Amino acid sequence: MDTEPAPQHTQLLGMVDHEKAIDTILQQAKKRILLFDHSLGKGYNSVARTESIRKFLLANRRNTLQIVLHDTQSMDRYCPRLLSLLRAHGHAISIHETQLSAKSVYDPFIVVDDHSFVHRFHFDEVRGLLALDDPFEAHAFVERFAEIWEASSPAVSATTLGL
Repeated sequence: MDTEPAPQHTQLLGMVDHEKAIDTILQQAKKRILLFDHSLGKGYNSVARTESIRKFLLANRRNTLQIVLHDTQSMDRYCPRLLSLLRAHGHAISIHETQLSAKSVYDPFIVVDDHSFVHRFHFDEVRGLLALDDPFEAHAFVERFAEIWEASSPAVSATTLGL
C-alpha cells in the first residue's frame, strides 16, 4: 500500500501568493534547499524567512542551502540577515552567480527536499505554481538546478578576504 501524499498544486497569481508559497516550503524543508533566481529581494531579509532558514540549518549539520543568482550585487543591501546566516553556517550555505552561458534562464524556482517547489514562470511576472509533495515534477527542477549550478561560480562567501 502506497502511503505517499498526493501532489498538491496551487496557482500563484501575485507577489503576495508567491512570497507565502516560498515561506510555506521553506518551513517544510528537512534536508536540502535549492534556490535559483535573478536576484534576492527584501523577502529574503524578513525575520520570519531567515528564522525558517536558520531553524532548517540548525536541525541537522548535513542540511544544505544552495543558491544560484544572476545578480548577487544586491545581497549586501537587501539581505543582511541572510548574509549573517552565511557567516554562521558557511559550511551549509553556498551562493553562486551564473556565468554568461546561463544568464538566459529566466524562470526562478526553489525546490525543497526534491519533492516540493515554487516556480515563477518569468522573473518579471508574478504568475507561478506551488507544488507540494510532487517528486516527479520536482525532479525536473532538481536536474535544471544541477545544470545551472554547473554554469555558475562561487560569488558570495562567509568571509571577506583582503589586507
